[in-house]
Amino acid sequence: MIEFRSVSKTFPDGTHAVDDFSLVIPARKTTVLVGSSGSGKTTLLRMINRMVEPTGGTVEIDGERVRDRDPVALRRSIGYVMQNSGLMPHFSVIDNVATVLRLNGVSRRAAHGRARDLLDTVGLDQALADRYPSQLSGGQQQRVGVARGLAADPNILLMDEPFGAVDPIVRTELQQELLRLQRELDKTVVFVTHDIDEAFLLGDQIVILDKAARIVQRGTPEEILSSPSDDFVAAFVGADRGKRALHLKQTPHGTVIVDADGRAQGTLVQTPASLLDAHPPRAADDVAMDAGTAG
Repeated sequence: MIEFRSVSKTFPDGTHAVDDFSLVIPARKTTVLVGSSGSGKTTLLRMINRMVEPTGGTVEIDGERVRDRDPVALRRSIGYVMQNSGLMPHFSVIDNVATVLRLNGVSRRAAHGRARDLLDTVGLDQALADRYPSQLSGGQQQRVGVARGLAADPNILLMDEPFGAVDPIVRTELQQELLRLQRELDKTVVFVTHDIDEAFLLGDQIVILDKAARIVQRGTPEEILSSPSDDFVAAFVGADRGKRALHLKQTPHGTVIVDADGRAQGTLVQTPASLLDAHPPRAADDVAMDAGTAG
């Protein structure tokens, strides 16, 4: 569990990035910090691994203050994935993934063995192991970045807009890959994004931030969609424009889910009766699943 206790941050240039921020991030769940540029979300993320030191307040992991931990050892125990992957261009893929393990004293052979296993975990072909970042697509680079973040098997994985620099199709693939990894690996994930749709897709807990990291609403996607706390949240998630109001439309080719403007958002999947008997669906989940599949 990660806990922020009355945290604030003012940078030397006078920028007041965070003001009296408190939040509990539950273990083994994905918490998404979402807000526009300047809302302090990346500053908060970097306080967890001491890349940014708070001006006031404390950040704790399992009750221990991070400021009492050696910053280098702390960072090596926490996975970190950033936008544009942050790979070292002069290292091969396998050496990039093995970097933290080698820094932690793991032998080259053992580190490379673990790195090769992680290539499989994130869906990368073993043939890419000896290539360099410049020889990879943007999506492949991001997968290598995720593999590197997982190399030391951390309990915590920090992700700072990791899919923001790739095209929409690749972004969708990477989002689905992250959902799969979280189901399999059960990490405490803190994810930063400015994209509310991405937040709703990935997050167990969504924290919507305004300027200086003021929390305007916190909850599950369902709670925020069904009951926006104020006009700011309603506008941010699109509820004030009817963007989230979906309904069913019959077409000659099947049932389509459309938004308030009549634009298709997904299709209604017919589930066999035998599966319905075994797993009775919840209507809200079905609509959310189809809308999410539509991207």
